[in-house]
Amino acid sequence: MRVDIVTKEYPPEIYGGAGVHVTELVKALRERMDVQVRAFGAPRHEEGTTSYDVPAELATANGAIQTLGTDLEIVTDVVGADVVHSHTWYANFAGHLAALLHGIPHVVTAHSLEPLRPWKAEQLGGGYAVSSFIEKTAYEGAAAIVAVSEGMRNDILRSYPTLNPAKVRVIYNGIDVDAWHPVEDPALLSELGIDPTKPSVVFVGRITRQKGLPYLLRAAEQLPPDVQLVLCAGAPDTPQILAEVQELVRGLQQTRNGVVWIDRLLPRHELCAVLSAATTFVCPSIYEPLGIVNLEAMACGAAVVGTATGGIPEVVRDGVTGRLVPIQQVQDGTGTPLHPDQYVDDLARVLIEVVSDPQRAAAYGVAGRERAANDFSWSSIADATAELYAEVSANRR
Repeated sequence: MRVDIVTKEYPPEIYGGAGVHVTELVKALRERMDVQVRAFGAPRHEEGTTSYDVPAELATANGAIQTLGTDLEIVTDVVGADVVHSHTWYANFAGHLAALLHGIPHVVTAHSLEPLRPWKAEQLGGGYAVSSFIEKTAYEGAAAIVAVSEGMRNDILRSYPTLNPAKVRVIYNGIDVDAWHPVEDPALLSELGIDPTKPSVVFVGRITRQKGLPYLLRAAEQLPPDVQLVLCAGAPDTPQILAEVQELVRGLQQTRNGVVWIDRLLPRHELCAVLSAATTFVCPSIYEPLGIVNLEAMACGAAVVGTATGGIPEVVRDGVTGRLVPIQQVQDGTGTPLHPDQYVDDLARVLIEVVSDPQRAAAYGVAGRERAANDFSWSSIADATAELYAEVSANRR
């Protein structure tokens, strides 16, 4: 069997969880079948991987239109594949058209949903209407849709109620616990501005509305004075969200020490060291289909404090691998807390509970690494994905 995987993100151009997912899934699938990767961006020199850039004629077009132009460059090359598998709306148009043109099944993996990210209009302008149209069309035409959590599956069926529920399958994200593991490197931590002798709360993520960073920065005002707040945060969606975060960080730095902001993408070894030293990792997301970053933290032996939303409760076992923060959310697709001040207070309360009991936090970390290794291996995820490919191929005949 030959499967063509279409993706915007692929090494070395990775900026989010979808790129991590595709990278690891491709590695595991290539042990089982012929996988051709068709990726956006600069030329790559990996066998079985082809890169596609924005057509020169669209260099000044809206970003969404540039995406569609790249998709069109991909479609013809999918000829000969048995299945085409697209990841995120950026790649969905190519997958949808390739399925129609070549008469093959199209599998979509849902890493996020446009109806649940209305703030993307800030970034894409009218392109958000285009991305929403593409996603809806691709989902409705797909042979199968992979949801990365039960929470995501529920969101898909709520967002697109005409879908046949039988074609929406749950296959979790995974983690390579050999690559992500505890690292002790106090000298490196000191170089990064982190005191390895003091407790720390660590955040890792893009600066985007869904990651909830402004809520964390407000909650951090209540943390004990000896607790460090380490922010590995970059790639802002818009100048507006960046300015908001910068202002909140400046205000926090004026009232307490130990606020460390690392705005560059850390190599894996360095990030493992930061996560391993954390008293707790925090995921204050208000929208999170699963959260690979939570698995990365767990694999490094960190306790995880996460919002009880989306797929996070399927990863973080409350009172076992970390703690969940309750939240009531506005039902308008934004994920906005119904009571923002209450959510901030609850986030602060849970963080304080965990950082104030380092022995319990360490026990959470041990349990978290064990859970990551046992329940989220890429081998089992690749097996489930290969079974789905075989099923949709058989249904075509």
